[in-house]
Amino acid sequence: MAVTLGPAVLDRYRRFSLYNSPFPAHDRGCAIDLYPRGETAPSPVAGEVLETREVRAPPKPYAAETDHLLLVETGEHVARILHVDPAVTAGDRLARGDELGSLVRAGFFAPWVPDHLHLGFRPPDADRYRASGSLPIDVAVAVEGLDWDGTGTVVETGDTWARLDAPAHPAPGERFVGLASGRGVLDGGFPHYDGGGLLGGSGPPRIAGTRVGAAEGRHVTWRDARVIANGEPVTGIALFCATDRFGVKLVGEGIGLERGEFVEVAIEPV
Repeated sequence: MAVTLGPAVLDRYRRFSLYNSPFPAHDRGCAIDLYPRGETAPSPVAGEVLETREVRAPPKPYAAETDHLLLVETGEHVARILHVDPAVTAGDRLARGDELGSLVRAGFFAPWVPDHLHLGFRPPDADRYRASGSLPIDVAVAVEGLDWDGTGTVVETGDTWARLDAPAHPAPGERFVGLASGRGVLDGGFPHYDGGGLLGGSGPPRIAGTRVGAAEGRHVTWRDARVIANGEPVTGIALFCATDRFGVKLVGEGIGLERGEFVEVAIEPV
């Protein structure tokens, strides 16, 4: 049975993703990453804190050595929350939106991924500590799909990513948008994660008119391909749903694109 998250949860965050993660708990959309608007994490659930514990994170030069797991009894499920250094303890009662603590930059996610909290749900009698086995999550918010022709100008950069100005959010702050594929939107990391998602639509997944995989329900298996930006390969394209701003995000170690540079993106089979 899936857990459904609606506007009362998702509208507190500037973006969300079910599939844009290498963490196994996201396989087939069984977890969601929620990106707060600031450095602290509002709770996505109401309930009683059962436990907080430190967990060992994969060693990464950009990440903390330890992460934190918060377990919250919601009445129907046990919510598992990661990537937050907790300001709460066992026995605390939470309302939705209460501050959980400060975000942790953890080795569970790639260097181009912004800080966020990870949320998954288990039945009350299931193992609370395993990284896999969470319930599927459905999102009950409208997400507008934005068409993209494969071009744009770099407006923002980091060591491992560059964001283009296209497709632009038509009304930042008012609603969620994502990269259109037919009547749906794409979610995930193409092609650098094992698979992705097609939310709210059907048919062959496409990016800038190029078919990039096959869909089974909302789950997508990517085709073997590489992403080329101005003639040079990059690791891929990050795909998510956002309210704050938009524009295709190209990712990769040592990405060489500069602010103000016009970019043409091609997808080539391998």
